[in-house]
Amino acid sequence: MTEYELIIGLETHIQLNTNTKIFCGCKADSWEQPPNTNICPVCTGLPGVLPVLNEEVVKKGALLAAAMHSDIRLTSHFDRKNYFYPDLPKGYQISQFDMALGKGGHLDLPMPDGSMRKVTITKLHLEEDAGKTKYEHGQRYVDFNRCGVPLVEMVTGPDLRSADEAAQYLIRLRQLLRWLGVSEANMEKGHLRCDANVSIRLMGETILNPKTEIKNVNSIESVRTAINKEFERQVEVVEGGGRVEAWTLDWDEAANRLTKMRSKETEADYRYFREPDLLPLELTEEWREDVLSGLPELPLERRTRFMADYSLPEYDADILTSDRPLSEYFEAAVSAYKGDPKVVSNWMMNEILRMLNDLCLSADELVLAPEHLAAVIKMVDAGTINNATGKSLLVKVQQSGKTPETIVKEEGLAQVSDDSALLAVIDHLIADNPDEVSSYRGGKEGLFGWFMGQVMRETRGKADPQLTRELLQKALKGG
Repeated sequence: MTEYELIIGLETHIQLNTNTKIFCGCKADSWEQPPNTNICPVCTGLPGVLPVLNEEVVKKGALLAAAMHSDIRLTSHFDRKNYFYPDLPKGYQISQFDMALGKGGHLDLPMPDGSMRKVTITKLHLEEDAGKTKYEHGQRYVDFNRCGVPLVEMVTGPDLRSADEAAQYLIRLRQLLRWLGVSEANMEKGHLRCDANVSIRLMGETILNPKTEIKNVNSIESVRTAINKEFERQVEVVEGGGRVEAWTLDWDEAANRLTKMRSKETEADYRYFREPDLLPLELTEEWREDVLSGLPELPLERRTRFMADYSLPEYDADILTSDRPLSEYFEAAVSAYKGDPKVVSNWMMNEILRMLNDLCLSADELVLAPEHLAAVIKMVDAGTINNATGKSLLVKVQQSGKTPETIVKEEGLAQVSDDSALLAVIDHLIADNPDEVSSYRGGKEGLFGWFMGQVMRETRGKADPQLTRELLQKALKGG
């Protein structure tokens, strides 16, 4: 059977989380606004108006460019991208073409085998968003609220080789955008949008064949599904003696299928020329250095450091650096604990992540501070409380806002480690359950867990598990 290689390049549009739009004072986030209420003469392109560039858009675009290892140009230009569509009221989009803010760049993509794939960035530029069309009851409606929303468009080289790799690229990009604080990167709300360019070739070939572009995919899983379907379609076309044509395809989420929208445009179709209403964007070295001073340690760098400095396995380090507040919470807890970082990691991976998922919170929103987590772990280590009590104590701290020490004292949660106190409970248990004792001594050793549970119930979970086990085993043997 002929083997084909899948060639994928992704175009992503990233909404920057500025307060206002790129060229006017309207609110940038118009997700929940009624249609056509978040607009003005500038973003709707009325005659006689002039755009004014939002500096915060440039700052966040430059920060993202730096994180993508892209060179930040000190001189860049805005251009008019001309095309006609109902949601583009000016008849053109203000974008950047040959002299964009960012030049080159790449994203390092960890692969399942432990290697690192370098996904090149061929374009990284600022632009304004267009409006949105919606079909209802057989009619087309246009909402201009999104007109002028600030975007960074990034285009990768044809470096991805599977739908899973494309999905992983989007996951890592979304992580980076949130880590930098430049975008909410929520695909369902349109903060991060992706078009996929897909082509195939015979394994071993180096040529690039005609590609199709998949549009209107609004989730990472949809990107994965749509690419796989298009790969199958292209193979079927070629195997049938046909030729893949350069079409723009629409992804229908409800029907789970691709349909042809139009023939794919080329750059010449857009008739780019310099935007006459905006001067060239001139940046100084000092301005650029000031922006770059705000660039934090990036996720993959922090993951590598966690593995080196804290001796964490790759799995733990990857999870703990999946989110910037989570990674900072971990480091603060390790600093307060002053013990084995892997112990803190275990509590984070199990109890803290469960709590965050249950409460739908970020780590920096928890009432349970890193110092509280460290205090609970220390009490478990010291035998002041047992492991089960420690887990429930975390929840009580989060709910009440009190310190772990205060709750342990107020509720009498300290672990029962006194032999005589535990023996009294065990003796009473054995005396009250002669049938179970007889069955256990007759060979039903599975009953031991029941006895342990009864002791824990009587002591409200405060019994020292190891000491209880030893005393209970001895008592049940008749010792």
